[in-house]
Amino acid sequence: MTAPATPHILVVEDDREISSLIARYLRGNDCRVTIAGDGTDMDRALAEARIDLIVLDLMLPGEDGLSLCRRLRASSQIPILILTAKSEDVDRILGLELGADDYLAKPFNPRELLARIRAVLRRVAAEAPDTDDRRRLHFSGWTLDVSLRQVFSPEGARIAITGAEFDLLLALCLRPGRVLSRDQLLDLTQGRAAGPFERSIDVLISRIRQKIERDTRNPEFIRTIRSGGYLFTPEVTRS
Repeated sequence: MTAPATPHILVVEDDREISSLIARYLRGNDCRVTIAGDGTDMDRALAEARIDLIVLDLMLPGEDGLSLCRRLRASSQIPILILTAKSEDVDRILGLELGADDYLAKPFNPRELLARIRAVLRRVAAEAPDTDDRRRLHFSGWTLDVSLRQVFSPEGARIAITGAEFDLLLALCLRPGRVLSRDQLLDLTQGRAAGPFERSIDVLISRIRQKIERDTRNPEFIRTIRSGGYLFTPEVTRS
């Protein structure tokens, strides 16, 4: 599976100047663009066309971006890139916790936005490193189905997991017993370097632990290494 040659991007932004700037730049770089000014417009656009990625501003009239992000994740796996003001650190973290795949702070360079969009689309569309479509990874009773991008508990129950969470868990499973820094994990999963206050990896690790660890305060599978990063401890097998 490959990223769409002409991805359809839905820009949910009420500032017409900003949305026009984004649309003009993305259209000039082989993207289809639909603009929505609020949640109602967003719902209409999603009902009328296939959308490959949503650029979602957090400060919107009516239903705000965080609420829209939560609602989208309850019913869809469409990648979400949130736009925030630099002062909205808490909202940015909440957006990631709600399932957003990436974020970009305003003001931003349209070229960086395009790079982030392409990185997310590549990550979502990327095939597993092994070309065997039936490949599964197993650890301590858990199973990752790489081709279906699904996770199953030891009891066989399918676990709800976002694309970003799956990519990070897969990166860890492919490198068991190795200490991986936040920068390495960010590069492996999102194809970019960490910013000075980057916390997205920590947020994703916390979310994954809540789903696979018996005790999140004393995690067995994903251990935090002080001044190092994270270590995936279980033995991993393939089938």
